Order: sequence, then C-alpha cells, then structure tokens
Amino acid sequence: MTCVKVIIFGATGMVGQAVLGQCLGDSGIDEVVVVGRTTVGRQNAKLREIRHTDFTDFSALAADFAGADACFFCLGVSSVRMKEADYRRVTRDITLAAATVLADVAPHLVFVYISGMGTDSTEHGRVMWARVKGETENVLLAMPFRAYAVRPGFIQAVGGVRSKTPLYAALYRVTGWLYPVVRKLAPNYAIRSDDLAAAMIILARRQPAQRVLESRDLRGLL
Repeated sequence: MTCVKVIIFGATGMVGQAVLGQCLGDSGIDEVVVVGRTTVGRQNAKLREIRHTDFTDFSALAADFAGADACFFCLGVSSVRMKEADYRRVTRDITLAAATVLADVAPHLVFVYISGMGTDSTEHGRVMWARVKGETENVLLAMPFRAYAVRPGFIQAVGGVRSKTPLYAALYRVTGWLYPVVRKLAPNYAIRSDDLAAAMIILARRQPAQRVLESRDLRGLL
C-alpha cells in the first residue's frame, strides 16, 4: 500500500514529533495533514495544519480526512492524578471520535495507534490506564479500517524530539543514558523515537498480519 496522504494527531508530543519528521522526509508521502490545537512550528510544502478545538467531534473535518491512506494517532496524556472517567474521555473518547469519522470517509485507511507496553486487552485488570488503553485498542481493531496497536516501552528521544509532559521530559533527561543498557538487557522494552516512527510508517505500507506490536516487533520491521 502507498501512503500518499497521511493524517497525524498529537504531532507536538514526543512520538508525534518523530512521526511528523519521518513523514516529511519520506519521498513516498505527498501530503501530511496535522490536526491539533496548536501549531507544530514547522514549514514544509507537504505539511497542512488544521487547528481544531473540539476534540469530541471531528465531523467538520470529514472532507479533509477523505482519501487519506494512513492515520498515525499519537495523542495521549499521562494518567498520573487523573480520575478514570477523565482519563477515558481523553484516551478513549477522543481517539474514537476521530476514528469514527475516518472510518466513514476513508474505510481503506490504516490506523496506527500509539498505546503502551502493559496495556490490558482483557479490559478487566487492576491498572486503570491499562484497562482504558485496552478498551480503546479493542474498539479500534474491530473497526472497518485496518488498525494496529503499537505498544512501545522505553523510548529514547533522538533528533531533538521531546515530551510535552514536564514529568516525562524530566525523566527522559535523567534516564536517557540508560537506553543502551535497557536495549541490551531487555530488548522488548526499548526503542528509539526515530525507529518507532519509521516502523509505524512501514506498518501502514506493509500491513502485516500481527496487529499488536511491541518494541522488539517494531524494530524487526526496520
């Protein structure tokens, strides 16, 4: 499958920044549509930014979504200090609000969703964020388009990308040097941000049978 037109949600976050950079540098991608509340602060002939405020309803963007080949959904928040209802509203409801419109106007699209290592596919575990992520994955995997759930563990930020979440940004600054150690001792848990982004684009193109992928699976695509 070609990826001539792609849509990115969460392009200002750490993973989203990496995905945006990879897409803009990919000669096989002609148009990159970024949906967000704030600008990504980049200029590129391929890039089209859509400023959107109501993330519970994307129906007004149906025409902008039409004809898309892939969507990279990198939007997410930390569950720290969040009540389950609030976390579900941001994590599940916003994702599905976008996915529902995309499924209607671009049913052949490939939807690549950034989830997380430890996500609970049963939806009945004791960890709140893992249940909500699992529920979101399950709904996406049952939708008309072809969806993939990507579950990275430790991500080494490279190429100038950084987390918008102050806690995560601080942790990455302090623990970044650990990546080679984690990669060697626990390869399932580690991946570089540029490798993650490249693997997500490959997923959209190759559409492998495996629908849920962790760090080792993703690196195996490269």
